Amino acid sequence: MDTPIHAAPTRLAARLRRHLGRHAEKSFDWDAFPSNRGFPELARAQMRYIGAGGSPKTGDAATLPPGHFTLSLLHQPVGNYAACHAHETEESFLVLAGVLTVGWERDGDVVEVRLGPRDMILNARDIGHGFRNDGIEPVLMSISVDAGRPLPPRYLYHPRDTDAALARRFGAAEGRTLPCDPDGAHPLQTLMARHVVRRAELPAQHGPAGITRKVYVGSGGIGAEASRRELLVVPPAAAVAADACDGEEALLVLAGALTVGWEEDGDRAEITLGPRDLLLTPPRTRRWFRNDDAVPAEVWCVIGVHLPDAGRPR
Repeated sequence: MDTPIHAAPTRLAARLRRHLGRHAEKSFDWDAFPSNRGFPELARAQMRYIGAGGSPKTGDAATLPPGHFTLSLLHQPVGNYAACHAHETEESFLVLAGVLTVGWERDGDVVEVRLGPRDMILNARDIGHGFRNDGIEPVLMSISVDAGRPLPPRYLYHPRDTDAALARRFGAAEGRTLPCDPDGAHPLQTLMARHVVRRAELPAQHGPAGITRKVYVGSGGIGAEASRRELLVVPPAAAVAADACDGEEALLVLAGALTVGWEEDGDRAEITLGPRDLLLTPPRTRRWFRNDDAVPAEVWCVIGVHLPDAGRPR
């Protein structure tokens, strides 16, 4: 008897697909942040992959349930800004396209930094921060919050409560905006500088299979309290053997394609991710990946707890 061309998926394959976020099947939500209503200069759109992040839309069935962290994409038009606010936990911005200006505020002083593609900032807990697009193209970035269900943002300088020009400067009085500088005289300058990662300046770790790893947050990068973040470049034909870690792992493909597989009790299932597709692997699930494409795959990886690197190049 011939095997059916479209065989029913195994239980593992079905579970694997339930942990997938396909970019082409999602949409941007322009009303993710109700506090922006009535303020067109605050308009930005969120695409949720894991949890709701700073949005109150925690019941969105199209997003994956969060564990240690949330992950979403955010689109900000040219000229718009996000009002200065603070969180009870750490939050990272990884710029994917455009140039993003991020400001940190303390007692009327603001320190600003401009981030380009693949640059990242880890916003410290309880530090007032906002972001603005002063460039000539929209900004696209990945945002991760280090709590599955973070509290709503606490706004410090919102245009509904304060002067619009002051809100756009993230609360800085005239003449009190400073550049990010590791050697600066203001303590906020040095604090911010320790939380900024420039991709071009970050040392690369080269694996035996040719896989390059740049650790943004975790051992070898910025110290943090919850989630490890790293950028992987996987060349064609390279692969990582099956392994498992105790925390959940999100793989977001930024460029190229990556085939990711799981194995359990002798069963194996795999799926191929394209640009801006995401797979969330639960804790203690054995997973592997390989690049079957003709070009390198660039992958943003977030791991829910600090652990030794998961996966061994082969």
